[in-house]
Amino acid sequence: MKKFVTILALLLTAFACTKIDEPFFMNDEKFLTENPLYFYTPDNAFSSQDQVEQALISCYSHFRNMYAMTSEGREMFVFRCYSGTDMYDVTTMRHNYQFNDYSIITPEHSAFNYIFRYWYQMISYANLVLHAADLPGITWDSEENYRYVKAQARFFRAWSYRNLGECFGGVFLVDKISTEPRYDFERATRVDTYKFAIKDLEESLEDFPESSVERGRIVRGAAQHTLAQLYLDLGIALGEEGRAAEAKTAYEKSAEYAEGLITGGRYALMRERFGTRMSEGPTFYYANQSSMKTPDHTYASAGVILEGNVIWDMYQTGNVAYQDGNTEAIWIIHCDLDSYIGLDRGSRLNYSRSFSPSIREALPGICDGLMEDTGGRGVTWVMPTEYVRSMIWEGKWGDGDLRNSDVVFRRTLIGNVPGSSYYGRVIPWDVIYRKGGSTSDQEKCYTQAFPISCKVSSDIYPDDAYGGNKSYLFRDDYVIRLAETYLVQAEAYMRAGDPGKAAESINAVRSRAKCNYMVTADDVNLDLILDERARELMYEENRWCTLLRMGGTVAVDRIREYSYWDYPRMGTMPNYNLWPIPQKVIDTNKDVKVQQNEGWY
Repeated sequence: MKKFVTILALLLTAFACTKIDEPFFMNDEKFLTENPLYFYTPDNAFSSQDQVEQALISCYSHFRNMYAMTSEGREMFVFRCYSGTDMYDVTTMRHNYQFNDYSIITPEHSAFNYIFRYWYQMISYANLVLHAADLPGITWDSEENYRYVKAQARFFRAWSYRNLGECFGGVFLVDKISTEPRYDFERATRVDTYKFAIKDLEESLEDFPESSVERGRIVRGAAQHTLAQLYLDLGIALGEEGRAAEAKTAYEKSAEYAEGLITGGRYALMRERFGTRMSEGPTFYYANQSSMKTPDHTYASAGVILEGNVIWDMYQTGNVAYQDGNTEAIWIIHCDLDSYIGLDRGSRLNYSRSFSPSIREALPGICDGLMEDTGGRGVTWVMPTEYVRSMIWEGKWGDGDLRNSDVVFRRTLIGNVPGSSYYGRVIPWDVIYRKGGSTSDQEKCYTQAFPISCKVSSDIYPDDAYGGNKSYLFRDDYVIRLAETYLVQAEAYMRAGDPGKAAESINAVRSRAKCNYMVTADDVNLDLILDERARELMYEENRWCTLLRMGGTVAVDRIREYSYWDYPRMGTMPNYNLWPIPQKVIDTNKDVKVQQNEGWY
């Protein structure tokens, strides 16, 4: 009876709120209309400055997830592991997810959809911050903070459009949040996509501080570098449209932004040893288990001395950020062990796992285990091609170059299995690669055993004390550093018709690396630019973005030339200079036809 009375009371209340002659349950439209008392919208979800700033943190978190590969999505590895480029290829044990076989790479490939959607998710986060920052109920503690929050959001939006423009060409320009579904987006041109991003950054440039006490925060230098990159991209796109004079102006603007950053007095290349380990080098043990890490098992005890240098210093814990005294660092991802073992499980670099070799798979019985000497617990999503391992270092190009030193790109491996004829001895690469063995054995060893970069591995894994397995690095990492600014400037000078200045910019980077050969104006061409980027930015640059932004047939030509596997040379590789617009995007945008990029069907 009590239950019935309660129901009756609810019905009477409903009648009281509705016309007597038309109760709500007799009117289909009113009955089906949602009118929730608690429903968050972009207009009522924010009531304070702190909440807007938390929305901005979502941009940083989203960005870190991609660049540090914390969620380990396979599609993410295409973008950040550069699989299928001239620099990196798939291993034998990863043939179930290769990104170099063009009989299966189509506009329906999940990687294209993931990457396209990822950057639009970032754009939506940025647009939400920009919307919320201007809501009438938000009170800001200062005009400076208000403008800085908006500037950071616009940076993330510009960065997203830069990546979309470089990989996919002209895309949909979305500058505000949507409150209802849309199926009528229209593609802008590639030129207009870059111009949109440039406008975002130039209009907010003065709202960025020169520096920040918070690690990983975007500062003015990051915006300046990105503008230099965007104007370079714009010049290439204008050139593709036959607008040569406008292209030259864009290249000059790119070089100007780079010069302002280089000579501004805040940033400088690190030329001398520095930081937390400046008086030492790494200590490796030829060990396949922790109990073998004893003084008589060190590489030094076997006669292999690995001396530290300034390049190695740049990738040591406590040395990466500008706040650590690294004047080359412009923008970093902040990661640390304390945060990781606390609440932030994304505070790690998933590099040893993704990039290090799987030597244990290639050399069982000779060099085994998951210890520091073999690069940690590598599962080898990609492997460096011969172009990266040796070709870019041949002859004068590697002479004296610290970037090719054994401490930076370690080619020395010592047998660590007791009883092996190579135990305690350096293993020749002919043995590592199984020269003279079967084709399948050689392929397995070549793709899963290779030189180990200090950028993706370490002689110290501090999470061992917390049950770690040498998969992750716990240090900051570079997103933008000044060496790349020099190389962007060099390319801008070259394209603007000034190879002499381009050579000067390249030599600034080469002289820091102690290279014996300095380039001349006669050396300067696009291949040199790409080679120098590979030498300097291995495991750092987004190589797909670099190749695809070049236009013409640069990407396909280099992939066909340097790919380890023959898939790109088998006649199925389209002549493309852009990734395809994902088929899901084309199908969903039902009210406006989206033109597919050339070469993809």
